[in-house]
Amino acid sequence: MRIVKLYDYLCKEKKEFILSRQVMRSGTSEGANIEEAQGAQSTKDFISKLSIAFKEARETRYWLKLLYKSDYLTLKQYESLLDDCNQMINIISSILLTTKTKS
Repeated sequence: MRIVKLYDYLCKEKKEFILSRQVMRSGTSEGANIEEAQGAQSTKDFISKLSIAFKEARETRYWLKLLYKSDYLTLKQYESLLDDCNQMINIISSILLTTKTKS
């Protein structure tokens, strides 16, 4: 939800429409792929969907960095969003490692 609110903020307050669209796409894709992984038909399918979510989380981190470097985000905003993003990356990575180890 923070990504959706970020997109709204960037469009309305900063009049930024290019980078905000990219962070919205990758940031919401993470959740969608995690949801798909939970309904996976096999361990291989689960790993595949979660791997996509991992890549999308890393891409989201990239867009956040670009938004900060372009002065669309304050340092405080950036650090807060970056922390959430890094936590998501770490959680997904841990789940992938555990699942791959067990299979």
